[in-house]
Amino acid sequence: MGTHATGLIAPETIAPGTITPGTIAPRTPPAALAPAGVIAPERRVAPLPPRQRRTRDGAAMPTGPSNGSRREDGHLDSRTFRSVLGRFATGVVAITALDPVDGRPCGLAANSFTSVSLDPPLVAFCVAHTSTSWPRVRGAKALTVNVLAEDQQAVCAQMATRGGDKFAGLRWTGSPGGNPVLDGALAWLDCVVEAEHPAGDHVIVVARVLQLDTHADGGPLVFYRGGYGGFAE
Repeated sequence: MGTHATGLIAPETIAPGTITPGTIAPRTPPAALAPAGVIAPERRVAPLPPRQRRTRDGAAMPTGPSNGSRREDGHLDSRTFRSVLGRFATGVVAITALDPVDGRPCGLAANSFTSVSLDPPLVAFCVAHTSTSWPRVRGAKALTVNVLAEDQQAVCAQMATRGGDKFAGLRWTGSPGGNPVLDGALAWLDCVVEAEHPAGDHVIVVARVLQLDTHADGGPLVFYRGGYGGFAE
């Protein structure tokens, strides 16, 4: 994974069977949530009380943030960085296209996907500089974002592997733009790349949405602390 944070899916680096399933229970009813990427300004969140630790005699004493995240040379410890960032739960998407050279389907998995703007309709995701699939996807006229469902853990693992036929055994239909829409995906978005911004060992890709729709029913595939999960009923 290089310098990826734990919980950030490094395209083409996750081997099947290395991530254990989990269950994540929703804390807020879905109907009460704002649209993806939009925080309702009228909602306020009360600050959490400081964490408590106990002395030897059992008395509680507040604790502040530790400074153990830095190495002796002053740089952030990469393992701590990965562990802390892994506590941010994300969804998972498969980004697909047809290779303009040979016409074969290509793609990669990512959990760094987010909505950016309503007007114009923009989304974004991050791709590692080491990805060998992104140049193939990037070369297509358009790409398609597939929002994966909770039962598509194996699909995610297959799309994240390096090399080989990532679509072997997978069923898909063509989007209006002609790209693969994976069977069982919750939704799809046909996009064109609007801009690419170098950011450390990744590239932040901003894409304009051309068309989109829901696809299958079910819950989302959730990635948290290195494991897959879903919403408990």
